[in-house]
Formats: sequence, structure tokens, C-alpha cells
Amino acid sequence: RGSAKKGGVGESMSAQKMEGKARETEVAEKVEEDPHKAFWSKQTDGTKVIADDPHLEGFADSLRYRYNQFVNVKRAIEENEGGLEVFSRGFEKFGLHRQSDGSVTYREWAPAAREVYLTGDFNNWDRRSHALTKDDFGVWSIRVQEGIPHSSRIKTVVVAPDGMNLDRIPAYASFCMQNTATTLYDAVFWDPTDEWKYKWEGPTHVKKPQSLRVYECHIGMGSNDPKIGSYREFAENILPHIAETGYTSIQIMAIMEHSYYASFGYHVTNFFAASSRCGTPEDLKYLIDTAHKLGLHVLMDIVHSHSSSNAMDGLSMFDGTDHQYFHGGAAGYHSMWDSRVFDYGKWEVLRFFLSNLRWWMDEYRFDGFRFDGVTSMLYKHHGINMAFSGGYNEYFGYQVDVDACVYMMLANEMLHTIYPDIVVTIAEDVSGMPTLCRPVEEGGIGFDYRLAMSIPDKFIEILEKRSDWDWDMGELCHTMTNRRWNEKTIAYLESHDQAMVGDKTIAMWLMDAEIYTGMSDKTWPTDRIERGIALHKMVRMLTYGLGGEGYLTFMGNEFGHPEWIDFPRAGNGWSYHHARRRWDLAYNEELRFKYLLKWEKNMHELAKKHPFCYDRSHQYVTIQDNGDKVIVFEKGDRLLFVFNFHPTKSFSDYKIGVLWTGNYKCVLDSDGWDTNGQGRVHWDVDHISSPEPWNNRPNSIQLFLPARTCQVYYCEDPDAPKPAAAESEPAVANGSTAQAKSAKK
Repeated sequence: RGSAKKGGVGESMSAQKMEGKARETEVAEKVEEDPHKAFWSKQTDGTKVIADDPHLEGFADSLRYRYNQFVNVKRAIEENEGGLEVFSRGFEKFGLHRQSDGSVTYREWAPAAREVYLTGDFNNWDRRSHALTKDDFGVWSIRVQEGIPHSSRIKTVVVAPDGMNLDRIPAYASFCMQNTATTLYDAVFWDPTDEWKYKWEGPTHVKKPQSLRVYECHIGMGSNDPKIGSYREFAENILPHIAETGYTSIQIMAIMEHSYYASFGYHVTNFFAASSRCGTPEDLKYLIDTAHKLGLHVLMDIVHSHSSSNAMDGLSMFDGTDHQYFHGGAAGYHSMWDSRVFDYGKWEVLRFFLSNLRWWMDEYRFDGFRFDGVTSMLYKHHGINMAFSGGYNEYFGYQVDVDACVYMMLANEMLHTIYPDIVVTIAEDVSGMPTLCRPVEEGGIGFDYRLAMSIPDKFIEILEKRSDWDWDMGELCHTMTNRRWNEKTIAYLESHDQAMVGDKTIAMWLMDAEIYTGMSDKTWPTDRIERGIALHKMVRMLTYGLGGEGYLTFMGNEFGHPEWIDFPRAGNGWSYHHARRRWDLAYNEELRFKYLLKWEKNMHELAKKHPFCYDRSHQYVTIQDNGDKVIVFEKGDRLLFVFNFHPTKSFSDYKIGVLWTGNYKCVLDSDGWDTNGQGRVHWDVDHISSPEPWNNRPNSIQLFLPARTCQVYYCEDPDAPKPAAAESEPAVANGSTAQAKSAKK
């Protein structure tokens, strides 16, 4: 209680050593004094990242090799294809395209095929009337002079090397629909007339937010009713809720077509096709346009780490071989996911994926991507049965898939070059690979953010195995701050993973079955409900405030959604009961879920008025007292976060060391009446700092800390620089702020 523990989080974690701009300037001035940093900072061979992480020095050769491979592939693309900008527009060449004379061209890469034909509604499913011709690079093509009507179903007939006739869907198909007669998917030639094409109204893109507050969502689950929701329903009913709550970005799951709904969209069959379960391509454009008009940055959960093993309506065995897009033999199969693994060293695989990114950015106007399963891409072992202890030898060497690393470097290079003020890329990696979120030119892989995947796991472990008296404050702080220096992180308490069948939402862990009977606002709360609501607010704020440079939640968790996710399957009688979100709970004035939603809004409102969750934000943990169950840290511009996790004990005049001098006023309080608290903190009381050093800080204040509550104080000082301005209207690209304002109205 008296001082920060020696060697504790406040002292040792590099992410907490930033003392604002003055500290950054001091560090910059010391570069020349540090021979190690001075030497590596000047390198241009992919080893510049070593300047910030001396542990990488022993793996300089691996970094050089990886970077050289990237440079060589990029140079080859420039020499043979005209550069990444041209190479990534493969969707303009491959697939089906209507020409000015009404004819339709079709191109497909199938190097091992003996013959290829196009069939469908347009030729009464004649399997031999429209033969494609092959060039020297294994690309087959045809011009259908009579054209193909819009919305026609089509298939590709591939004659395999062994002579077998295979029905396939064009790899670049832009729309697919399930055939009710066969249950398999067919490609659909999507080419509506101008009258039926969606007319964009909002900005082309929304610029990347300074404070990334991500709302992860699944369109099919977005309905309150037990059914598959639609793009238009989501746009009209849920997007306003997201914007009003205070998020700056949405991350949409399961957009790429997948034949098995219960795969959550991760067993992709058709990479260029928007899922037809939720509507047409024009409907998806309406959703994204609506989001942009609300000022929301739109991210897509993209799956380039593996593919469905389906052959009849997927990429597997497309040309009759197992190694066209994928590794051949056992290396081409993911044993845990029952899916196919790509060979990123192949030229056409690179074209396919880089073009896929451009397609979603240009055709649908997505603003960025969350790359799924990056761990599986990084390593030849795909992370299977790997504990990842943190030893750097785990991140380099033969087990690394350098071709996959080069692909991700090319993808980030291409995206950040073409869309520099817009695109955001997020990596889902459980291994902790260093340099993942460092710039490509420095030797990194180039992502903007990585997900802090250890935070939800830690909270579930605590809630499942420990009593409230056994919560370890130092362990909590370590989990929140244990992230790589100079690599941005998105913190989250719950994503879709935490609520899958077999697990529980955080609200269910806290309140269990009483969440069904004890959430009425007309009755006095039970101890479990009172505890659950209090801790649900606290752990969200701790994660938001201390866990990273961005924040994410899965839809419904902002109001404590009570139930797990379970898609229709044979085991549950093909029920949609748990494949939806109970929005009615959040907006029922007679239920306490409304208080949890109000707390979410209050947190985001604080982040708007006094920004704290962004890159290079000041952060310093002052107290992590396990006896008192108290955590205190400074964050952002003059904000002090105070948490008392003690189950029963409140503290009067609790002395806290602070950096800033001035008047500390409460600007956020989990004990407020508006969020179902007890109103024990007086917001109008001024707390004037004293020049008495405490907790290794130059000043101190005394505060009242009610049990199981958290508060945020803002230090006012008329002589100090003004705080960072509140966020303005969302910035838009190729559009005006007025449009965003109009959308809000």
C-alpha cells in the first residue's frame, strides 16, 4: 500500500515505461548513447527490429533470410506482373466477366487438368459444348459469345489427370448459392443491370480511428429471433446500436462463403463470394455503406490460413490433384481443423490471396482485416500441441513457414501502400511471434495490431477455479501488460471464442443460473447478482484501460449476454435458439442488463472525452496490492484508474501516488446509480494533490475506494497543457464529415 513493489509491473514492464512525450524524447536522445540501438537502428536488411529487442540478435540471420525472400518475391512481381498494385487485381482477369459486346470471358488456373469446360443454365447444362483452352502457364480461358444471363447457375467441369470428370465452382466466383436438390453449392453469375446494382451513398472508406474500439459481430446471429439474420436487418437494427454505444469499428465474421454454417465461417469454400445465407452482394454493400455513414470503420474477418476440405464446392482437389493450391501429401492437411493448408510459395496462390484482399477492399469497401489463424500460417506445425513458452528459438528456424511469412509481408505492404490512411490489419496469433506487428521495412511482418489472447483465458481460469479472495492483483496486471514493446495490441474480455458451446459468457461465469431469475430490476438483487454486475463492469474497465492500444468485444457481451453460442447441428436438433442474440434483454427497462449496457456506453464516452486507449498512450501501474485487492494505474492524458477488487472492504482516505499535480475529479464510477451501483462516491468532491511523494510518484492524493468498484479520475490543472481533445466526428475518406453527421441524424 505504501509503494509500488520493487520489480513489479510498474517498474519492469516496458509498456509502462512511457512517461509521455518527454519520456519519448529522452529515449530518442539516448539512442546515440546506446551502441546496440545505434547500430541496429541503421540496418536496412530486415534486422532493424533488433534495435528494440536485443533478444532477436541471435536470430539476425533468420530475419535477414526472411526479409531477403520478401524482397526477392516483391522484385519478381514487379518485373513480371507490373508490381503489387497490378498483381493484386487478379480478380479483373480471372473468374467470369461481362465484356462491352455482351460476351462473357472466363479464366481459371488449373495446371494439372486435361480438359476444362463451362456449363450451367446458359447452355442447359451441356457439359461439353463450351470448352476452355489452356496457355503455357496452366490458365484455361473461354469467351462465351452469346453471353450469360445475370443470376445464372454455373459449374466448371474439370477432366482430371486420371480422366475423371469433376464438377467444380470457379475459384474466383463472386456469388454462390446452395442447390436445394443436391445441398451442394453452385456458382451464380452475379451481374445485375445498373437499375439493380447498389448505389453507394456514403464515403468510400472510413479512415482508421485513433482509438480502435472494435465490435465483433456475426450477421447470421444478429437476429433476436431464432433464425439466420440478414445483411439488411443488421444494417437497420444493429448498426445504430453499435454506433450509439460508442464503438469506432465493426469486425464482421463469416462473410466469405462457407458451406457448413456451424463452422462459424472458418471453413471457407468460396473466397471471393459473400455468404448468400444473409442476402445478396448488393445487400452486403448496403450494410457497409450504412456503417460508413454512421462513421464506423469496417473490418472483415478474413480466413487465409486454411480452406474447407470440400472438393465439390470448394478449392480442394480442384484440378484433380491435392497440391494445386495446397501442399501435397500430409503437409497439405490440418489435422485439428479437418481442413486444407495452403502452399504460400506458389505464384498463383499469392495472386489469389492478394487479389482477394483487394476484392473486398474495392468491391465492397471494407476498411481492413482481422487475419484469422495466423499461428497456423506462421509455423509448419501450425501450433498443434505447442505450449509456446516464449523462448525465441520457438519463433525461428526450420519450423517457421517462411513462404507464409512472405505472403503476410506482401499483403501488409500492398494494403498499407494502396490504402495508407484507411487500412487496419489485425493478427490472431497465440504464439507471441516477435516482430509480427512491426513495419515490413524494419524486418517485421507488418500487421498493425495483435490480439491479446491471454486476457480472456486468464479471467476464465480465475472465475472457474478461484474465490474472490484468491484473485492475485499482480498476476492480473502482468496479464494485462505482458505485451511486446512497440507492437500494438487489442485487448478483449470476450470474443466469439469465449462463448462457444461448452463454455460460458463472462456474465454466465459470474452469475450462473441466477442470470435467468435474478435480473429483474423490480426485486432486490441477490448476492450473486450484485457481485456479478459489479465484477462484470470492473473487469471490462480493467481490460479496456490496461490491456492494450485497442479494445474489442463480441456482440451481446456489452450487456452481459447470458447464453453460449451453438449453431444448428444434429446434436441440438438443428436449433437456432442459441445462434442468435437477445437484444430484447438489453432494452427491457425492467431488467438489469440495461445497466451493463449503460456502463459500456460510459466507458466509450470517457474514451471520447479523455482519450486513453491508443498507440503511445502514457501508462504506469502505481499500485498492485494483493492484500487490499487494489490496482491503480495512470493512463492517457491525466487519467487515474482506481480498482478495489476486495469483496467486502472499502477504504477511506486511501493514499495513492500520482504523477500530475492538480484537482482530481471523478469522471467514471462503476458504483454510480446509473449503472446499478450504490452511489457511495461523491462525484462533486475535489481531490487536490499533495506534493508528498508516494508509490514512486512525486505527488499523492487520498481517495475513498468502495469495495468491488472502480473509478477513473481526471486531473484538472489550469497551468498544465490542456487534455487531448475529445474525438471529433468520425473521419471519412473520399467523403465528408457532413455525411457522417447526416447519418447520425
